[in-house]
Amino acid sequence: MNNRRHFIKGLLLAATVLLPAFSYAEDVPAEVRFAYAGGPRTWILGKIDKSFDKAFGTPVKWIPFGSGSDVLTLFAAKEIDIARFGSSPAAAGIARKLPIEVIGTPEIIATSERLIARNGLTTFKGLEGKTVAYPPNSTAQYAFEVGTKLAKADRSKINVLTLKPAEIVAAWKRGDIDAAYVWGPFTQQLEADGGKEIFATRELQKHGVLIFNNFVVRKEFAAKYPELVTKFLRVAQDKVDQYKKDREGSAQQIAQHLNIPLETVRSTLSGLQYPSDACLYRHRQRQERLAHRDLVQGHRQLPGRDRRDPQARSAGILRPGDQYHLPAASCSHQVRQAWLVNLNGYSRPRQVGQRQGWLPGDK
Repeated sequence: MNNRRHFIKGLLLAATVLLPAFSYAEDVPAEVRFAYAGGPRTWILGKIDKSFDKAFGTPVKWIPFGSGSDVLTLFAAKEIDIARFGSSPAAAGIARKLPIEVIGTPEIIATSERLIARNGLTTFKGLEGKTVAYPPNSTAQYAFEVGTKLAKADRSKINVLTLKPAEIVAAWKRGDIDAAYVWGPFTQQLEADGGKEIFATRELQKHGVLIFNNFVVRKEFAAKYPELVTKFLRVAQDKVDQYKKDREGSAQQIAQHLNIPLETVRSTLSGLQYPSDACLYRHRQRQERLAHRDLVQGHRQLPGRDRRDPQARSAGILRPGDQYHLPAASCSHQVRQAWLVNLNGYSRPRQVGQRQGWLPGDK
């Protein structure tokens, strides 16, 4: 009898100890809804081999979208949890007080987004009196507007159409437009049909303007599943590293998965810059001079201090409470990824001056 009593007590004790573990294991959503545009990116490697699903312990629902406006609508309707899209629509979403926040910057746009025009058009001023298309509320639109101002072209004389990327290609083939600012693989499709590059987003960097892609999360999702956010960024980092180690093999996998030409994938992936912490450090003083300029006010490099953790797995990881800077063009040779968050634990935004900052702060 005593042995039986001890056995029952042991079972109750084991159940008490294991219950929190079982409860924690169940604390994951039925699925993680990730929104993405269709172009070649390094994170697609994680979609191919299901690394994200394995890390989360729950399936990923992949939701395609056509433009920045689309993804903001999806966030507003709570139909997605995480998304990868450009700095311009992200800035617009935060300015409109959508309950979202930036958790990482995987890529700075260099030559992956370009202005393609018909023969005979070679400058922004040459577009006066012509029809130009770009995706609405996108990084391409922002680059076009800034490029037009820098070239001192008369914007009022340029007829603009806002079209989704696939619609741009169709309009080009019909002869409805004379030029388009868009990203790969659509730029390559325009070039294959006679288009010529007259401008690339990278050219804005010498004027201090950086345009980039973000990982963005719903605040409610991040608060409920902070570990999933951290796991997401870890897998995304792993896929950047995988691409860096084997660019050709990675490009082949992505080309096959997306069913687009290999050269298009090579060109698009190489047209992105992958920032590193070492690069960020070299540009610290310049960033501090821009301390009161944030993304909403012009996509300029961000302020902050630079304290690096030598124990961090990646050169692009800072301690909780640190802030990141975005690098200038000379950083493109770096081989490590820089994130806007500390991958050892997701952290919330903190105040930058008197304004709510984009960057993660203390836990």
